[in-house]
Amino acid sequence: MRTTLTRSLAALVAAAGPVLLPATALAAPTDGPSPSPGATTVTRAGTSFLTATTITAGQPVRVDASTGDYLYWSFTAEAGQVHDIAASVSFPADRSGASTWTVEVFDGLRRRQACTAGAQTPTVDKTASAVSLGCTLREVRPWAEPWSADPLPGTYFIRLSVLDVPEPDLGAPIEVGLLVGADGDGAPADDGELAVPLVPNTQAGALLTDEQAAAPLNDADEESWFDGLLPALGSRWIWTSIGGVLAAVAGVVGFALTRRPRRA
Repeated sequence: MRTTLTRSLAALVAAAGPVLLPATALAAPTDGPSPSPGATTVTRAGTSFLTATTITAGQPVRVDASTGDYLYWSFTAEAGQVHDIAASVSFPADRSGASTWTVEVFDGLRRRQACTAGAQTPTVDKTASAVSLGCTLREVRPWAEPWSADPLPGTYFIRLSVLDVPEPDLGAPIEVGLLVGADGDGAPADDGELAVPLVPNTQAGALLTDEQAAAPLNDADEESWFDGLLPALGSRWIWTSIGGVLAAVAGVVGFALTRRPRRA
């Protein structure tokens, strides 16, 4: 009886093997973004939104930095694309405690974008030699309502930083790797189109030319030094003066009524 049952189970497993193997393969996690062939490695990063280093999808980044630095990169996104961001940080061997790292993404209006997948804020203990971070953005829409925070075409910023780290580990050297992947051909999936991409103006303001220079002020237009000390004349001055006169008259009348005659 046991021999028959064992043979039946073995036959069942052998028959179900070809069916189970594809299911296991489908359940396996997908690989992250891969660098583009011949892409030049970027070896620097910005320290703010204005100085963010520009990269492209599929361009690898390898930067030497210090623990506690804020590292910024920027890339361009088109409608219909889904971007996958993968980052890694390598630590020195001698660390004093656990640390928490984060990767954040902002659009051209500096609105923080939500991640649909990936370890955005992982924590590693002091024995770990590296940490991996990831963020998969939502599909970029060609247009959106003004009140929504949906991703739109334009420039996007990536910020990599440490949230929690022991004070003795601040300033320790680290090696940062970053790669941005883009899926989709940029074809819009919705009706409508954004008039202008959300690209921040990093050169706000301009110098006045000779033709735009303001004309010098005349001596008559210049104000005296005491003009700023007194307010402009108006109804408040009139009512204040009348109130002062009435208060003085009331004081004199009150003194006359309450004064006692002198004794001879």
